[in-house]
Amino acid sequence: MEPTPLGGETKVRLVEIEQLRRAGLSKTKAREMASAVNRLLSDSTPLDSWQKISTQLLKPDQPFPVHEYLHGVVFADYDSRQGPAPTWIPPARSCKATNLGKLMGDLGLDSYAQLHQWSVENPAEYWSLMIEKLDIRFKERCQSVLGQGNDPESPCWLAGARMNIADSCFGADARSRAIVYQAEDGPLSSLSYGELQSLSSRVAAGLKQLGLVPGDAVAINMPMTAEAVAAYLGIVMAGCVVLSIADSFAPPEIATRLRIGKAKAIFTQDFIPRELRQIPLYSRVTEADAPRAVVVPVLGRIRDSLRPGDLSWDDFLSGKEDLDSVPCSPDDPTNVLFSSGTTGQPKAIPFTHLTPIKCASDGSLHQNICRGDVLAWPTNLGWMMGPWLIYAALLNRATLALHYGSPTGRGFGQFVERAGVNMLGVVPSLVRAWRGEDCMRGLDWSAIRVFSSTGECSHPGDMHFLMSLAGYRPVIEYCGGTEVGGAYLTGTVIQPSAPAAFSTPAMGLDIAILDQSGREAVNGEVFLIPPSIGLSTTLLNQDHHAVYFEGAPAGPDGQVLRRHGDQVERLGNGYYRVHGRVDDTMNLSGIKVGSAEIERVLNLEKCVEETAAVAIPSPGGGSARLVIYVVLRDPSDRSQTSGTLKPLLQEGIRRRLNPLFKVHDVVLVKTLPRTASNKIMRRKLRAAYCAVADEECRL
Repeated sequence: MEPTPLGGETKVRLVEIEQLRRAGLSKTKAREMASAVNRLLSDSTPLDSWQKISTQLLKPDQPFPVHEYLHGVVFADYDSRQGPAPTWIPPARSCKATNLGKLMGDLGLDSYAQLHQWSVENPAEYWSLMIEKLDIRFKERCQSVLGQGNDPESPCWLAGARMNIADSCFGADARSRAIVYQAEDGPLSSLSYGELQSLSSRVAAGLKQLGLVPGDAVAINMPMTAEAVAAYLGIVMAGCVVLSIADSFAPPEIATRLRIGKAKAIFTQDFIPRELRQIPLYSRVTEADAPRAVVVPVLGRIRDSLRPGDLSWDDFLSGKEDLDSVPCSPDDPTNVLFSSGTTGQPKAIPFTHLTPIKCASDGSLHQNICRGDVLAWPTNLGWMMGPWLIYAALLNRATLALHYGSPTGRGFGQFVERAGVNMLGVVPSLVRAWRGEDCMRGLDWSAIRVFSSTGECSHPGDMHFLMSLAGYRPVIEYCGGTEVGGAYLTGTVIQPSAPAAFSTPAMGLDIAILDQSGREAVNGEVFLIPPSIGLSTTLLNQDHHAVYFEGAPAGPDGQVLRRHGDQVERLGNGYYRVHGRVDDTMNLSGIKVGSAEIERVLNLEKCVEETAAVAIPSPGGGSARLVIYVVLRDPSDRSQTSGTLKPLLQEGIRRRLNPLFKVHDVVLVKTLPRTASNKIMRRKLRAAYCAVADEECRL
């Protein structure tokens, strides 16, 4: 996609000195800026003018309202049929040097559109090429990349191969940095590729000494630390399966995931340090009746405080540093992650030895990760982006940058500066916090070449703000899911970047957007067109066919379609916008959770008969707001109001589910609307709440 020139004559709008002063510039600076910008506007197209203004005149330390005002003036008459006005435009001379540009050159293709179409129409050739470029290691090579005549629902990838994907994570020079990390207020430290491989081997050997065998599940419930990464890779090397559990979950939710995954052991740590606080973690694990635990100490020696049979990290580690990884089939599971469904039970989705190829391919082509780059993305192994970050970095011979403290404050920004981060990933609510606190002003983020955003719907103003912090670098919006192994919709560094908008389906994948009648639509439910490496083929505790394929309409050309559940809109000029979920799953603070999971927790309150949890879009875009509809057990109890119930329900969510889920509003109702089959009509509740909110705004 290239920006389309504006048609016809465009009236030039001049920048006003007084508006720049109101935006925060001094009188002298406002006069200088207005003069420079007005000269550009009179001589150039809006696209050319903005490219020069954003890269030559605007600076990260200038008030952000100045950036917003100038962008608004430049694109005041931008044709909306072209989609949203871009905030970053790729320099033409740099496109050929990107990973995508090099791939286009290798294949003799002239445009990104041709490249994407080729990747979709030739899946075996595309994935074979990416396996070669990523230097994926095999113990035995495959007979074919993609079997012939396979059902798209269950394709046969890399038939006959034997491999262990952990082997491919140590392909960089042993002396180069694999991880750079920093505790809150601590020094910057690092692990080389050789040191990480040695530590991971000791983990694998330690698991073998505990009596674990290939196929056993081993949980990780700890923050994203160097030890967590080594534990993750060591479990995979041993042929075992990582059971991912987010460190924010309460004991009942930890227990649920341990039970579903049949965990034989667990890695955790004693406490999570957060801004002068010590949040207990090991005690949560023991309360969940977890199996044998290996505990990383944060507060020093912990042997005397462990349960019988539990081990400290140092006591667990084997002295064997050169253990060979266990040969596996490509479709053997390596990791089980949990993604919320609508039944109250989280879906258990296996990653295989194939899934990391999708993670690393996306990182290479869409985020343009190159050898030696430094990658930071505040995340956790309990969520898909934790494993994604490991593989996107290490398979591309890059460096993981891990900050052990809270990412919401200036300390994280200083870490990004000190570590020389080149690709910074975010969750939109995190950017909103930075913008609200104005805590990143004055930091040197010039090493950043690209941002990426995932987890929830973005707000255009927040993403524009993020670009401005690094002297205008693109934000690659990245939307997918655990069951995709990466993104189905994303952006690139060779296409213009418009805040909160996507510019392409991911390489190797295509999509169909359909209305409720199964016809192609501009705005509707998105379906994926398989096959693609990365797409799940099994679920541990549900019927995979029923969840993703049963009842799905056929594609525009008769293709088998895979259900995903997002509402997507096609904008002008090839852009897309994601509007959240169409089912009963929601994204809260970047975490996917099912309505039924929240309701199951809230229905335990004595005063509650039943509840319905719905996600309401935020005004102007951004993170969804959680609204709870409540039917009281005793409707005549006047002491129960929305005001008294809100803190009660919030505390229930904090104790039994996840403290990161914040209740926005509580609405008392006599009954909940239901279908003929007695299912709660959450869409009707969502629509009613939005209608009331819109009416209040008009009043």
